[in-house]
Amino acid sequence: MTLIGALLTWIPSILLLLLAVAFLAFLGFCLYIHYLHAKYDHIPGPPRDSFLFGHGPSLLKLMQNEEMVHDAFLQWSETYGPVYRLNLLHLTFILTTCPEATKEILMNPKFLKEKQMHDRLFYLFGVRFFGNGLVSVRDHDIWYKQRRIMDPAFSSLYLRGLMGTFNERAEKLMLKLNEIADSESEAGMLHLFNQVTLDVIAKAAFGVDLDLQGDTPFPAAIEMVLKGMIFYIRDLFFTYKPKNRPFMRKVREACHLLRTTGAQWINARKTAMRNGEDVPKDILTQIIKSAGKEENTTKEDDEFMLDNFVTFFIAGQETTANQLAFCVMELARHPEILEKVRREVDDVIGMKQEISPDDLGKLVYLSQVLKEVLRLYPTAPGTSRDIHQDIVINGITIPAGAAVFFSSYVTSRMDKFFKDPLVFDPDRFHPDAPKPYYCYYPFSLGARACLGKTFAQMEAKVVMAKLLQRFDFTLTPGQSFDILDTGTLRPKSGVMCLIKHRNLSM
Repeated sequence: MTLIGALLTWIPSILLLLLAVAFLAFLGFCLYIHYLHAKYDHIPGPPRDSFLFGHGPSLLKLMQNEEMVHDAFLQWSETYGPVYRLNLLHLTFILTTCPEATKEILMNPKFLKEKQMHDRLFYLFGVRFFGNGLVSVRDHDIWYKQRRIMDPAFSSLYLRGLMGTFNERAEKLMLKLNEIADSESEAGMLHLFNQVTLDVIAKAAFGVDLDLQGDTPFPAAIEMVLKGMIFYIRDLFFTYKPKNRPFMRKVREACHLLRTTGAQWINARKTAMRNGEDVPKDILTQIIKSAGKEENTTKEDDEFMLDNFVTFFIAGQETTANQLAFCVMELARHPEILEKVRREVDDVIGMKQEISPDDLGKLVYLSQVLKEVLRLYPTAPGTSRDIHQDIVINGITIPAGAAVFFSSYVTSRMDKFFKDPLVFDPDRFHPDAPKPYYCYYPFSLGARACLGKTFAQMEAKVVMAKLLQRFDFTLTPGQSFDILDTGTLRPKSGVMCLIKHRNLSM
């Protein structure tokens, strides 16, 4: 018998062996799923869609229909209580709205960022994305070293020195709004705020002037990676569907553009500093100086700096732009609140163009408005932690091995924490009002809270103060007030407005 003939006779046996191995592997996986169900099924939760896929089909359907996953979380929280369970294949997620558990877990650095989320943020369709940047890194020692390097650049004292940049970039937006008001045309406020916040982060953090009126690829790249991120996180089978390959290729190209740009800007700044050239006194310069004081630096530290470039470049403009757009939307819907905050701006700012740090401190009611915006629309709505030991939440034992998910969107919309939660009421955050107890955390909590919180709120105040100082705005009829979930929350309509110059003669 020839070799080929022998191989042909073996093929059926080989196929049978492969089928047997595949069947045993599938059976083993099913037994493991059964074991996990038995381990966690004492925790209440909605019925699973299927034994294998758990609640995945329901979540995927919501995402495909551009519905809010967090609204489903809110509904389930009200139905099943402050602790409930969701399954996705071999993964178990515990969602909790219990303030005591929120405090215990988020305020304690021993609870690490959830591994599944870290892995999905590290690489995006095979290309390094956030990597081990501050948002995604799990290893506490790596995080602590990076945070030590970054902290000086985000101190309140250092950020006060960036007020010139905040003012200058906001003035560019005011000029654009002047043109729109003169032409009596419609303005997409989300688009305009995305331009100004991207302009601010590029200049304040990296000393780069972006031509946002020209053909810059960055806004489209950021939107593409955010869209890819949400599919990659929530659909575990997304990469295996051939129809998604063109989309994944575009996401990889967008990732590559952002990281290549970051590497060029960082290397150019390092070279200029080594050569003794004058360099901008921006966040990048401060970070490079702080990193230079560290001992035992490695090549991986350069990669971490690039990871944080991507993190700052995306998070530094996306979340603030969304907050500003939601703010305009709510103020336009509540003329009495708009009038009150405008009176404060007139009293504090008057007619001057240059807003100072001291002015920001006096804009108390504007701060309340911005906080209330983040209560209803936390642009980064949730976070999660791995549970490496058994814990008890609200009397229910949570075995080690699950991930606990926290949603500020959910807790902020529950009437047990906020009276009439869907009512937009900035007085909830009056200085004399009781502080929410671990149910309001739009910038997360504890050591891993957002490093750029102060930066973002200073920027938002400057932009909103200038807008209120000079323009009237009304929402164009017929648009929705729905929320689009793209990893961050943004107004689905784009907040279309008619802009008019304020009549200051009254």
